Amino acid sequence: MIKRHLPFAAVAVLALVVAPLLLEPFRLGLLAKYLCYAIVALGIGLVWGKGGMLTLGQGVFFGLGGYSMAMYLKLAEGGGLPDFMVWSGVEKLPALWMPFANPVFAVTMAVLGPVALALILGTLVFRQRVRGAYFAILTQALAAAMVILLVGQQGLTGGTNGMTNFFELFGQDLAEDSTQRGLYIVVAVVLGVLYLATRQLVNSRYGRLLVAVRDGEDRVRFLGYDPALVKTVTFAASAGMAGLAGALFVPVVGIISPALLGVVPSLELVVAVAVGGRHVLAGAVLGAVVMGYAKTAFSEQFADGWLYLQGALFILVMTLAPKGIAGIARGLAERVRSARTT
Repeated sequence: MIKRHLPFAAVAVLALVVAPLLLEPFRLGLLAKYLCYAIVALGIGLVWGKGGMLTLGQGVFFGLGGYSMAMYLKLAEGGGLPDFMVWSGVEKLPALWMPFANPVFAVTMAVLGPVALALILGTLVFRQRVRGAYFAILTQALAAAMVILLVGQQGLTGGTNGMTNFFELFGQDLAEDSTQRGLYIVVAVVLGVLYLATRQLVNSRYGRLLVAVRDGEDRVRFLGYDPALVKTVTFAASAGMAGLAGALFVPVVGIISPALLGVVPSLELVVAVAVGGRHVLAGAVLGAVVMGYAKTAFSEQFADGWLYLQGALFILVMTLAPKGIAGIARGLAERVRSARTT
């Protein structure tokens, strides 16, 4: 039992102790951003890797959480209307914004909003036995529609530019290194807790039922279970993770805009999970961090061609290791065990 938790404990020490001590504030902030993406990837690993539901619209739920937090941060500044509303000619705070002045409401909606949307969508879709490529296309269309909606509501959402220029979070100056370091710790702890909870879920009876639905939905239905309910609950759980990640992302990075939650960002997250290994939760988390770092490194060194390098990395991994980085690590571990026994 202790050996099973040693890798997690080692990673926790690296993330919570070593990284804050060794990394400068800018690099630590980048790592916090990668960990926010890793929370979304963890949800994708659950819904796609374990449940077999390829979702290409997690950016929608990420955006809902991000905009919920951004609305609170804008209202917490005081001084009347948010800046982008003044520029857009809005004269009175919209009624939709008023409840978000309460931080508890904003954080709650950042999670429950995506969960509610996923429950509604999942109930409508899975009851009709929509699955496979059709489900993937549907979620992708949802992401595209969300971007169009946000861009079109300039006075309500900031339009194409989104929302930025956040100064305080719960009374703490976001420009201070200590605040950003504290945010990093919060993000890392949230990721760790969610990982342990998700792993426990996967190892439970519900997790085995989810895998059974993935491998033989009709057989599960004939045994008296409701595959639609199982898939809907899993989809909603992944949506809640994405919403929470979006809420954490906004104070860490300082911006939320439609460009961060459309079709392309959603696809990038799926690619990250595939690179890390979608059948292993730790692989999904690792893939998000690796792809996030690669994206930053490539863009810094090759500003005009980093997208090609990122695509090449994905093709290379998927060609040589279809099970991702986690599959490579598992194969090496098995070889070491075989060598010891012989």
